[in-house]
Amino acid sequence: MSLLEVADELYALPLEDFTPARDAKARELKAEKDLAASIKKLKKPSVAAWVVNLFVRRESEQVDQLISVGQALREAQEGMDAAELRALTRQRRQLTSAVTQQARTLARGEGLKVTQSVADQVEATLTAAMLDVECAKAIRSGMLTGVLSSTGVDSVDVASAVALPEALGFVASPIGAQEAAAPELQVIAGEGEDARRREEAEQALAEAEEALGESESALADAKQAVEELQARSLQVQAEIDELKRKLSELETAAEETDEELDDAEGAQAEAERAHSGAVKARDKARKALDALG
Repeated sequence: MSLLEVADELYALPLEDFTPARDAKARELKAEKDLAASIKKLKKPSVAAWVVNLFVRRESEQVDQLISVGQALREAQEGMDAAELRALTRQRRQLTSAVTQQARTLARGEGLKVTQSVADQVEATLTAAMLDVECAKAIRSGMLTGVLSSTGVDSVDVASAVALPEALGFVASPIGAQEAAAPELQVIAGEGEDARRREEAEQALAEAEEALGESESALADAKQAVEELQARSLQVQAEIDELKRKLSELETAAEETDEELDDAEGAQAEAERAHSGAVKARDKARKALDALG
């Protein structure tokens, strides 16, 4: 078997089976050292990449249509005005969103729950296939190891997102029974003035609703921040008041201590004078006693 054939088999497996199957295959072909070493280096796909690979192998016709529609959109956008371009962009988003949902359903059937974060990566990868020819080749291989992203303008490093360079241009082997053909995906190239105006209005409404949602979220965050800071301010002020009270007590105590210190120092001086007088009296008495013999 060639490395490409082995990879085609491995990347068709359930995600949790990939690593043990890869290592087992490398051991099986250990007599062919170079091939076994190359198999061992095959990278396990990310969850999003595996979902795309699964969809490519289960719904190859849908993927072909998706890529064809992407090409049609790229050709149709040349010479269009801003309103028409927005309509095409929205159509592409609707299409990739619908296809992503199909991919999530397939993955769920395989026992894998696709989170919204993973679904976003899947949709970004499918969008890249519509915008970029090389991304389309990478996806069609069914050997993605990572996700793709494209603006349709800058080039994309697709080689780093596939299992091996030879995968580019390779068409993945299908797995499982193909579902009944889905309705053909089409591009509406031209629209009437009323339709265009309606599209612009719908787009403006969608953007306004999105902006409203973002502003409501920002307002809620700001209110929460204000409430938290107000509570903190009250706490800090209470701590300041307590410190002021303690400072006042300490200042009073310091004044009282200074007064007591003055009295103590006066008493000490008086005691020292009395002690000095007593010493002199003792010395005088001792001399008198010594004189008496």
